[in-house]
Amino acid sequence: MSVTEFIDTHFRHFNASALKRATEAYITALDDGAQMMVTLAGAMSTGELGRSLAEMIRRGKVHAICTTGANLEEDVFRLVAHDEYQRVSDYRDLTAKDELTLLEQGLARVTDTCIPEEAAMRKIERAVFELWRAADTAGKRRFPHEYMYELLRSGVLEPAYQGDPKNSWLTAAAERDLPIFTPGWEDSTLGNIFAAHVIKGDLSSTDPVRPGTDAMIALAAWYRERASDPRAPGFFQIGGGIAGDFPICVVPMLRFDLKREDTPVWSYFCQISDSTTSYGSYSGAVPNEKITWGKLGAETPRFIVESDATIVAPLMFAKILGW
Repeated sequence: MSVTEFIDTHFRHFNASALKRATEAYITALDDGAQMMVTLAGAMSTGELGRSLAEMIRRGKVHAICTTGANLEEDVFRLVAHDEYQRVSDYRDLTAKDELTLLEQGLARVTDTCIPEEAAMRKIERAVFELWRAADTAGKRRFPHEYMYELLRSGVLEPAYQGDPKNSWLTAAAERDLPIFTPGWEDSTLGNIFAAHVIKGDLSSTDPVRPGTDAMIALAAWYRERASDPRAPGFFQIGGGIAGDFPICVVPMLRFDLKREDTPVWSYFCQISDSTTSYGSYSGAVPNEKITWGKLGAETPRFIVESDATIVAPLMFAKILGW
């Protein structure tokens, strides 16, 4: 039985039904000509979501990505240090002293997975710093993902690869020159490192990396170009936070702030979230709340799958891909 057959046979009620219906609506949106924005929050790259997301990108099922700086960089960290990551299956039993030992070993823990600082973070820092410095000297300004694209396309990292590039969503995105938007990039390891280099005087200013406001302007242009071609883009949100809230806001900005009232709302919406609905939580907000903000319409197909994205997203992607 294929994954698609398994879902069609067994996923009939509750969150399983939401997963199936949301996936079928995603396929319908693509068939109707809509492009799809995928947003990445949480630690999806650390969790190797690229094993399914990369094929989604290669097969033209994803047309733009909004990601945290952490997911942007951690996909590359995985490429160069895959074999040196460490698993901590009994992470729930760790004491504070155990956590301190991991720190002393240069291992930064994300749930059950530890990222090796020297093999991953510092290796990429040394490579990307040269690009930042060259841009600083030349007076150039680029988005965070453009530096990552240059690193991957140049081949300079290939001798250090431990992971398989076919499982890297960022490699697939670079091959297709996929638009990527990274709000709040400074809230990431490389963002912190970049700021440290500016403070130390290694870089003359923060100018080499374009900020989130520039990303919003670029996103507005991307959305307007595709707003009726022949349908407005759809929105597939993994997790919550800035990766989801930033891009979905482009529609009310265009409609209310720029007075472009002909701008259509997003044509499809699905969120995978393990956040429960709570007071004032964006991640836990149900989709229909977004209608009041002018992000979605009353007729927009809206879905929320309340489960673990590391389980749900690969299943949905598999059905979309016909696996």
